Amino acid sequence: MHSEQNSLWTRRQWLTKAPVTALAGAAAAGMLPDQAVASPLSSHSNNDFGARVYNVRDFGAKGDGVSIDTAAVQRTINTCAQDNGGIVLIPAGRFQIGSVELKSNVTLRIAAGGTLLGSADGKQYHAVDAIPLSGDTTLVDGNWALLYAVHAKNVTIEGPGTIDGQGYQFHSPVRGQLPPSGIGGSKRPYHVLAYQCEGLTIRHLDLIDCAYHSVRVIESKRVHMDSLYIHNRVNGNNDGFHFISAQYLTVSNCIVLSQDDACALFGSCQYVTITNSTFSTRWSVFRFGGGQVRDIAISNCVLHQVYGCPIKFQGNPGSSYENISFSNLVLDDVTGPIHVGVGPRAPRHTPPGTPVRDDMMTAHSGESTTPAVLRNVSFSNIHGTVTTNPGQIDESRVTSNANPGEKHSCIVFNCVGGATMENVSLSDVHLTFGGGGTAEDAARRDLPEFAGEYFMLGPMPAYGLYARGVRGLTISNVRLQVASQDLRPAVIFDNITDCSVMGLSIDADAKAESALRIINSQQVLLTAPRVLTETKVFLATEGARSKGVIVDGGDLALVTTPVTFNSGASPETVKLRS
Repeated sequence: MHSEQNSLWTRRQWLTKAPVTALAGAAAAGMLPDQAVASPLSSHSNNDFGARVYNVRDFGAKGDGVSIDTAAVQRTINTCAQDNGGIVLIPAGRFQIGSVELKSNVTLRIAAGGTLLGSADGKQYHAVDAIPLSGDTTLVDGNWALLYAVHAKNVTIEGPGTIDGQGYQFHSPVRGQLPPSGIGGSKRPYHVLAYQCEGLTIRHLDLIDCAYHSVRVIESKRVHMDSLYIHNRVNGNNDGFHFISAQYLTVSNCIVLSQDDACALFGSCQYVTITNSTFSTRWSVFRFGGGQVRDIAISNCVLHQVYGCPIKFQGNPGSSYENISFSNLVLDDVTGPIHVGVGPRAPRHTPPGTPVRDDMMTAHSGESTTPAVLRNVSFSNIHGTVTTNPGQIDESRVTSNANPGEKHSCIVFNCVGGATMENVSLSDVHLTFGGGGTAEDAARRDLPEFAGEYFMLGPMPAYGLYARGVRGLTISNVRLQVASQDLRPAVIFDNITDCSVMGLSIDADAKAESALRIINSQQVLLTAPRVLTETKVFLATEGARSKGVIVDGGDLALVTTPVTFNSGASPETVKLRS
């Protein structure tokens, strides 16, 4: 017994006194169990539990860019978590890893010269079985990741180092063929995947070349993204941020250059602020889809080269959006630029030009049939340029083609199919559109009555603003111009009620049918409008249900005819007040 105690004491002494390098070498050779690998800190007193720094090299990681350091990094995290948390340090070097789990109270710190390198070998990754792929359609995009956390609290990933996902190795050069990594589709790993976590912070870090979404956060609370640089343009579905039902979320001081959605907010995202950031993407920046969405403020952002609508709502049956503000946004070289749609989805697998039937207007199988609701949404201080010729975004290794409807879109507020859209405001907006709309585009009166992606309605009949089915629309100090000839009206109001427009200034072409068009709309007040270029007609009024339209003052000196009445509209519909 005495001999055994001496033997145990000798091992303990050796583990606490041996040089760190000797322990690391022994760990790398597989000579020590996990508890022994933790021993570089075992000589510390217990007073610093939760505040220690755990260097992954001390646990066997090599950081040579060739060796697989997954086990060593995971061992370091596990030890840190067992000691009530602390800092796991990725020092200078290139540490190649597969899937690694983050734990509660652990800060993963990547030094300035350090890189976590996602392995290009798909065998180094695995599915995170605790994250479901069924039951909620918002979760079906996959559950594979480089770094993941499940049901964890107080997790931080911070730089100033880099996470490189080597995502192009997961891109298939030929459709239907496996990519070099050996895995693709929904098995591609995210940079970071968090599920039902609380207190997640990612900051001061470069996230580059992910195989899928860079940061995907699901059903988590108190989530903070700060001072991140995301460059994600090497694969399809290369989102920047993808949040699903996140609450108490902040995004600030970030630069996101992505191939797909730059900052998607799906599901029931609530209590969100996004500010002081720059975004660029081939698809959309702020994209909303489904859920009970409320209390969101987005401000002070630059949106550059966004070929896919900077702000996009798709309100399918069962969803609701309330109390959302967009302010102080600069749009440079974008398409869209704003699409807010609530109502039934577009029909599936319908060839272009196929008539839309009533039976196509129902929700897709398994979806709610409760009409969507959107109210109290504002857009203010928005300036910039809207292109009609979207190209390839800069520094992308994958190419994409523009849909026809993307080239001649506009600001769209589209409420159909029994949905509700009310109390929407647009103020202090100055946008210059590319132009190029034709008389054929302007003549469209057959926009399909569904909500969906902005381009699915086809070329819009207005170049600046098209609003349909809205109640309580307020427009003030808005200036809409074109860079080249456009034969479409600047603004079309279609079946709207209770609309106040003050200080609207618009370009209009001399060959255009009219500068504005109102269709079956009621209680519309136009105060102090200005037409900036010569045109034949200021306001074309259509439909027998149109009534209560007032034009109060303004400058119509460049207009030949103030108002025309068509398709059953009565001359009593409009009052002109000087």
